[in-house]
Amino acid sequence: MSDTAPQKTADGQAPAEEQAPSDGHGASIELENLTKKYPGSPQPAVDNVSMEIKAGETVIFVGPSGCGKSTTLKMINRLIEPSGGRIRIGGEDVTDIDPVKLRRKVGYAIQSAGLFPHMTVAQNIALVPKMIGWSRARIASRVEELLDLVGLDPGEFHGRYPRQLSGGQQQRVGVARALAADPPVLLMDEPFGAVDPITRDHLQDELIRLQHELHKTIVFVTHDFDEAIKLGDRIAVLRERSHIAQFDTPEAILTNPADDFVSGFVGAGAALKRLNLTRVRDVGITDYPTVTVDTPLQEIFLLLRSSGTNEILLLDRRRRPYKWLRRGDLMRARGSLARAGTLVHDTVTRDATLRDALEAVLTDNAGRVAVTGRRGEYEGVVDMETLMNSVHELLEADRLDAMEHRHDLEEIRAAQTHAEQEGGAGGQKA
Repeated sequence: MSDTAPQKTADGQAPAEEQAPSDGHGASIELENLTKKYPGSPQPAVDNVSMEIKAGETVIFVGPSGCGKSTTLKMINRLIEPSGGRIRIGGEDVTDIDPVKLRRKVGYAIQSAGLFPHMTVAQNIALVPKMIGWSRARIASRVEELLDLVGLDPGEFHGRYPRQLSGGQQQRVGVARALAADPPVLLMDEPFGAVDPITRDHLQDELIRLQHELHKTIVFVTHDFDEAIKLGDRIAVLRERSHIAQFDTPEAILTNPADDFVSGFVGAGAALKRLNLTRVRDVGITDYPTVTVDTPLQEIFLLLRSSGTNEILLLDRRRRPYKWLRRGDLMRARGSLARAGTLVHDTVTRDATLRDALEAVLTDNAGRVAVTGRRGEYEGVVDMETLMNSVHELLEADRLDAMEHRHDLEEIRAAQTHAEQEGGAGGQKA
C-alpha cells in the first residue's frame, strides 16, 4: 500500500470497509459502559451502554429518532470515537488500537450505498482488497464471487457505473463492497431506508439468504420495527441516550414486551407481526405444472387439459415465472403466447416471510404466488390455504403462550400473597 492518504467514501466517511482476510466466521462483540459525550451538550448522546453480541448473530438496534442508535453503531468501528468504555471484538480490546486496523475487521454498509460515482461496480468492490494488497487475480475472483453472491450477474454488472444502477442494485453493490475482504463483523446503518417498499422487501430477503451462507456478526440499525422482527436474531429496543429498554428475541418482545415503551414499538396486531418470523421455506412449497416459451403449443394445450388444475405457469428461457396461462386463454388469444395469459407481477423467495407471501397472494388475487431462487428461477408455488393454516397455527400458539404467561403471573402473585400473610402472622406471634 502506498503512503498516500486513503480515499474517503462517497458519503465523506473514512474507508470503513478496510478489512483483512478472516476465517469467514463472525466474531463476538462486547460493549462495556460505552459512552459518547459531545462538547457543550449537558447530557451524553450515548450513556453507559453494555451489551454482548454473539458471533454469527444478527442484532437489530431499533428506537426513536435521536436516541443514539447510529452513534452506538459507529462507535463499534470507531467512526465516532467513544468518550468512555470498552469495545471488544472476538475477545480483543479494540478501544485503543489503530482505528484503520480495527476497520479491517469490520464491514460497513450505509443508506444509499455510498458508492464512488467515478468507479465501476468492480472497482468499488475491489477498493478495499486493493488497499490491503491482494493480488489482481484474487481481487478479480472475489469481485465475481461477490456479485454472484448478491444476485447480480458479473458479466452484466462488472463494468457498470453507479448511475447506471437502480437503487436496489446500488445497495447490493454496497453490501458486496462491505463484504469484499471477508470481515467477521458487518455494521449496517439503515441500509435499505432509501428504496421503495418492494425493493426493500427483496433486499431484506437477500440479506437473510446471505447470512444463512456467511454467518457474519451483523449489527443493523433501523427505525422500522417490522424490519427488525424480520431480520433480527435479537432486537435491542433503545430509549434516549441508547438506554436498553429490552434486548431479546423477536418472539419474546412480541409476546412479552418489557414495558409500555416497548409495547409502543410493537404496536397493534402482535400476533400478525409474527408472520415476519416464519419463512416461506418453513411451510409447504408445492410444484406446479410449467411450460416454457419454447414449448410447442400442442403440448401446452394437452398439459392444460390433463394437469387437473385451472392454469399452468409459463416460464421464460431462463426458467423465470413469466405468465399464468388459464384454460381458454390460448383459444381467446388465437393460439398466440404473446397475447395469452396474465403476466406474473410478484414472486417471493424461500427466505421471504409469510407476511410477504400473504401480501403477494392477496395483491395477485388468485390464491397463489410463485417461489423463485437466487436468479429468479422458478422453484415452486405457495398457496393461500398453506398460508392460512400457518396463520391459524401462529395465532393458536400465541393464545397458548398468553394463557401460560397469565398462569405463571397468577402463581407468582399467589406465592407473594402467601409470603405476605405468613410474614404478618409471624409478626403477630412475636
